[in-house]
Amino acid sequence: MRPLAELVKGIYKENPVFRLALGLCPALAVSTSVENALGMGAAATFVLVGSNITVSFIRKFVPTKVRIPCYIVVIASFVTTVELVMGAYLPELAKSLGIFLPLIVVNCIILGRAEAFASKNGVGRSILDAVGMGVGFTFAITLIGAIRELLGDGKLMGYMVFGPQYQPVLLMILAPGAFITIGLLMGYFNILDERMKKKTEAKGGKG
Repeated sequence: MRPLAELVKGIYKENPVFRLALGLCPALAVSTSVENALGMGAAATFVLVGSNITVSFIRKFVPTKVRIPCYIVVIASFVTTVELVMGAYLPELAKSLGIFLPLIVVNCIILGRAEAFASKNGVGRSILDAVGMGVGFTFAITLIGAIRELLGDGKLMGYMVFGPQYQPVLLMILAPGAFITIGLLMGYFNILDERMKKKTEAKGGKG
């Protein structure tokens, strides 16, 4: 796969949330606002990049039987770094993300990329994979957070959008609102895929 394709695959074609249905727990829990979503996305991307690089470096030296525990230790080290930095410089955001910040350690996106990709590829490709997946995850939860914040509070990034007369849809800031939003977005991307597939087949038939 070409470097550019390796980078962009996680944004749409293999988006962790919308296409692979991975990392749904934090996607549901912290996507109540754009700020929370961006914070979680940035933290997850940092851990993804750091762990992919490290796993790619050590992949030839780690015995097969203990590779998963080793990968978890690597991931936990980067998560601890994120926790300490965020706690020192962004305490309010760290408080908002709560338990889901340390739970990045067991996020299936992080461990999945370490096991399925970084452990089998060089550092360069592993970085591209991590950045692409991180950007895709951040895009997904930020989109979900924007919709939920906009409809559930009438605001975006804390700024009023619909005016004081707007009646918020409180369901959107609750857990059911997250499920509904993710479900509708997944459905939309599936429909988009079908349309693109039909167009490609139609062009192939004409050719």
